[in-house]
Amino acid sequence: MSEKTVHPLVKTGLDLGPIVLFFVAYLALRDHVFVIGGRDYSGFILVTAGFIPVMMLATFTLWRLTGTLSRMQVLTLVLVVLFGGLSVWLNDERFFKMKPTMIYLLFGGALAVGLLRGESYLRLLMEGLMPLNHEGWLKLTRRFMAFFFALAAANELVWRLMSTDVWVSFKTFGLPLAIMAFMLSQGRLLSAYAAEEEGGPDSAA
Repeated sequence: MSEKTVHPLVKTGLDLGPIVLFFVAYLALRDHVFVIGGRDYSGFILVTAGFIPVMMLATFTLWRLTGTLSRMQVLTLVLVVLFGGLSVWLNDERFFKMKPTMIYLLFGGALAVGLLRGESYLRLLMEGLMPLNHEGWLKLTRRFMAFFFALAAANELVWRLMSTDVWVSFKTFGLPLAIMAFMLSQGRLLSAYAAEEEGGPDSAA
């Protein structure tokens, strides 16, 4: 099925909406304890339980509107269901906090495997968005790989050494802002290697 055009604001809302709702719900319920089936559940666990179906609905809606999902979107949903489900089932918030770590390790690991084979798996996902030559794609892939591993390490440090409040803010705002800043920082590389393809300057970023 070919990808359909969707208004950017709608797509952004479906991508970020579940995360924002998680943050708002956590702020409202973080100081509460709920007794369900004779067990005490923190507000964090209840919010996590609600986040799973919201994420599933948002992903399904995005698929219905666009006709396609990227491998990253599918993998992210699978890990949300897996680690979120484990946190709720075992009543242990640590599993859900580890979810970003696993996502970024898998993304970085997949890019590393491609690089070992002399290929850019990033190109398979983003070629239509950025016209780069082979060298440019390899360089950008190496940077993304290192960045994903850095995000995985940062998530581990934050959830293990800091409070849940800090981790929720980090997940809601810190990670998206870090990704945005990283993408903006690659402008010189994208410009240089795109110009090379068109016979422009041959200086590397």
